[in-house]
Amino acid sequence: MKLTKLKSAAVAALIFAADPLAADGMMVEDAYARSSTANSTSGAAFMMLKNATDQDDRLIAASSTVSKKVELHTHTEDDNGVMRMGQIEGGVPVAAGETHHFKRGGDHLMFMGLTRPLTQGDTVNVTLVFEKAGEVQIEIPVDQERKPDHGAMKHGG
Repeated sequence: MKLTKLKSAAVAALIFAADPLAADGMMVEDAYARSSTANSTSGAAFMMLKNATDQDDRLIAASSTVSKKVELHTHTEDDNGVMRMGQIEGGVPVAAGETHHFKRGGDHLMFMGLTRPLTQGDTVNVTLVFEKAGEVQIEIPVDQERKPDHGAMKHGG
């Protein structure tokens, strides 16, 4: 096994073994970003947001040093069956006790104006801003090998 693959496997094992990131009852689980090319101007990240409080909250913004701006994006299908991607206006509600999935083909974080490529094995620092929980700092691993439905699987016994 190549050393880089071994390092990636070790990092992935630590990430999945670690406790979810949390602040004031908002938990972020199974976060990952897709790698980009050297010429890419945008990138995407996915995760699960869990509201472990008894009050509804809303993700209203995000930022990162890896891009000029971060937008909350989603995919929608128009009347002709064409999928379009666009910014989510008003933020993303996360009801009390519920989980909101940011996944491929759905809601996601969109890094606009990348300041550097997103490279396999790297980590992206992101600040999520919630109406009630405030700012939550997270580190998102860049993982091109992630399967689209990976976060849906349960890894416990």
